[in-house]
Amino acid sequence: MSPVFPMLTVLTMFYYICLRRRARTATRGEMMNSHRTIESNSRTSPLNAEVVQYAKEVVDFSSHYGSENSMSYTMWNLAGVPNVFPSSGDFTQTAVFRTYGTWWDQCPSASLPFKRTPPNFQSQDYVELTFEQQVYPTAVHVLETYHPGAVIRILACSANPYSPNPPTEVRWEILWSERPTKLNASQARQFKPCIKQINFPTNLIRLEVNSSLLDYYTELDAVVLHGVKDKPVLSLKTSLIDMNDIEDDAYEEKDGCGMDSLNKKFSSAVLREGPNNGYFDKLPYELIQLILNHLTLPDLCRLAQTCKLLSQHCCDPLQYIHLNLQPYWAKLDDTSLEFLQSRCTLVQWLNLSWTGNRGFISVAGFSRFLKVCGSELVRLELSCSHFLNETCLEVISEMCPNLQALNLSSCDKLPPQAFNHIAKLCSLKRLVLYRTKVEQTALLSILNFCSELQHLSLGSCVMIEDYDVIASMIGAKCKKLRTLDLWRCKNITENGIAELASGCPFLEELDLGWCPTLQSSTGCFTRLARQLPHLQKLFLTANRSVCDTDIEELACNCTRLQQLDILGTRMVSPASLRKLLESCKDLSLLDVSFCSQIDNRAVLELNASFPKVFIKKSFTQ
Repeated sequence: MSPVFPMLTVLTMFYYICLRRRARTATRGEMMNSHRTIESNSRTSPLNAEVVQYAKEVVDFSSHYGSENSMSYTMWNLAGVPNVFPSSGDFTQTAVFRTYGTWWDQCPSASLPFKRTPPNFQSQDYVELTFEQQVYPTAVHVLETYHPGAVIRILACSANPYSPNPPTEVRWEILWSERPTKLNASQARQFKPCIKQINFPTNLIRLEVNSSLLDYYTELDAVVLHGVKDKPVLSLKTSLIDMNDIEDDAYEEKDGCGMDSLNKKFSSAVLREGPNNGYFDKLPYELIQLILNHLTLPDLCRLAQTCKLLSQHCCDPLQYIHLNLQPYWAKLDDTSLEFLQSRCTLVQWLNLSWTGNRGFISVAGFSRFLKVCGSELVRLELSCSHFLNETCLEVISEMCPNLQALNLSSCDKLPPQAFNHIAKLCSLKRLVLYRTKVEQTALLSILNFCSELQHLSLGSCVMIEDYDVIASMIGAKCKKLRTLDLWRCKNITENGIAELASGCPFLEELDLGWCPTLQSSTGCFTRLARQLPHLQKLFLTANRSVCDTDIEELACNCTRLQQLDILGTRMVSPASLRKLLESCKDLSLLDVSFCSQIDNRAVLELNASFPKVFIKKSFTQ
């Protein structure tokens, strides 16, 4: 290898460090006052007694394990007093998110991550809860009953959901945050983080979680908000912190949730004359662009204010090919999109998940942005974006002719007729409709016109009347389909499975968890095993009819299998599982929780023989 390439790498990293320092020092003067150690001691008068209250209502969430028509394992269990705590174990009366661990990131349906995601944003799911009274928070307690440790961020909102008048300003403030950490214990605990004091009362609390380090689903039972009605008097002691000791994350926290100053920085059109650009003038344009690719969006905003040369680079549309705005959900609004508009004319990947709620983004603002920036879009993430309506989907279908991936997960406020517009996106390869109100007629139209689909998620779509009809259309039209999520579809039968198995021979992932109408005695699982040899992930969760014959068919025909969930079956023996493990060398996840024939001793023996496989056996006390 030529010695030029190592030298180029060293130079690239050197200039990257220089740019980071220059970006940081650009606004260091204004940051000096905000980076001080503040020790706060609340003094509460006897009349300002502490109010202790459980959540009144769950108003929003990103996912849950349970059904939309049930209370088992749903987020709604977080409302009210504890159902389970202090007991430990797997209980249906708790709130459970849809995923855990890294398994979902390793399966064929996993999407590639966005670049430029700030290192301090690692939230995967959230739930928002309201309380009866607005208080100044003094503590937030989370009652965790199984595999605790997923909560990584707690926020408070200034808006009162029960107020008849809409607020003039909505503010979110981080009460507590921490990076994901792995706890060795799976037992119940009362999580009592030390929270930050805020200067407004709240009755809207948001928990954000990351379950990637957990060995199983985390289960939450209740949330307790402690607070006082009157604003506490603070005793402040301040001392300067050495600027060299400040980590990068501290700067991100200065912006609250990251977008406080982006608008004014993006809109700064006039730059003061400063020092010359030094050696940056001598670097090729492309090399500076390459170095800037490592900066987060707030860093680009700061760096754009240092000199005209770097401002030109920071505003180059090539820096915004992949744009992840999800980390800034709490501040992103129409003004933000307007300032970003001229820089995003070449954007191909856009993540607006979790953004725009409570009036932050309007239909008009979103439409204006897409009309300028939608022509090159290939991937659009809109999970939990509740500002969306039928007009928005119509604009997407008209302004994004090259769109290949659309995620509308948990957009449960979209009206059913809005989904008809998706059929116009004939280039779609990935479509996520988890927890939406898509109806059968609209879905059939989508499947008819979007024949290039490779990844389709229809989990918990309760408005679909006949899944056999949907499965038949998928088998007839979507010959390239690789992954299919039918989690909790209520009425698919062996007829629908037969259509899928014969029409989609390239399926690598199939989720049939909690599909109660499928019975092994009809031969549907045997048919799957024989006709889908490329399967890598198969979830048959809570199907009690899965038997040894089905497992042995998988062992013979699906040797590429990596993940298998047969939670709840009563008819699978350790002997058939051993055959499966011997045949499927790549198997990494096997969930046999509540399988009556698989006791703890059998799990230990299988673990000893196949140590590379994670074999999960859940329990209830």
